[in-house]
Amino acid sequence: MAKQRESRWVQWIVSRIVRFILWMVTKPEWKGTENVPARGGVIIAANHLSVTDPLTVAHFLYIGARRWPTFTMKDAVMRIPVVRSVARSTGQIPIKRGSADAVKALGEAEKALTQDGSSVIFYPEGTCTRDPELWPMTAKNGVARLALTTGVPVVPVAHWGEQNLLPYGSKKPSLFPRKRIQFSAGPPVDLSAFRDQPLTATVLEDATKAIMADITALQAGIRGEQPPAEPFDLKKARQRAAEAKRSERAPEEQEGRPENAGTEGENGKNNTGA
Repeated sequence: MAKQRESRWVQWIVSRIVRFILWMVTKPEWKGTENVPARGGVIIAANHLSVTDPLTVAHFLYIGARRWPTFTMKDAVMRIPVVRSVARSTGQIPIKRGSADAVKALGEAEKALTQDGSSVIFYPEGTCTRDPELWPMTAKNGVARLALTTGVPVVPVAHWGEQNLLPYGSKKPSLFPRKRIQFSAGPPVDLSAFRDQPLTATVLEDATKAIMADITALQAGIRGEQPPAEPFDLKKARQRAAEAKRSERAPEEQEGRPENAGTEGENGKNNTGA
């Protein structure tokens, strides 16, 4: 029997507070809620637009699909006393990114999926998109690994509109007028080609691409636009920016070198004629 991870009374209070706030500042439109299984472990894989979308994703899942949202939350967030208490009481999973504890967090997520029958939300991109047009970026392979290890379905979810509520990098939300927030959930991603295969880098990469392709297609449907042929790669973009910065510094460093002030000839005199 699945374990109840959440405190029911905390769940009741938090859900009503969040619902009240979001109904005040957003106009939600939800499609595809029937694609989220009514019970049993399920991975909800969503794109990431804004620091506000954990609230809107949770709203979509809890009210629209009737499933309690479970997130993996950054350890820094979990250090805030009130947030920590609420997060623990609502079954959220802390994670220290870039550390050995990240593996432990994935183990906790696996337990939530397979033993507790939870619906666990992941952002495969790992951070808010930096694509100039806000399309989903390339993703990390943690979601694919977890899906192939546990065998639970991955439901792709795309959303659009939170960037108008609070754009990434901004600290000032635009609360009024109410913002249109659109959601679309698709059927579980077809990962059958990768099941029962060794979890090689190639298998995980291809499975991750399949997950992100479904999310991107759903967002394209919401936006009525054509996504880019290749997703934005944040790692490569940062590498290009670093190389460009080094290239800009190179001429300045060259100008400051002593040899540019004149060189000495064989007779010991300066070649400038001095």
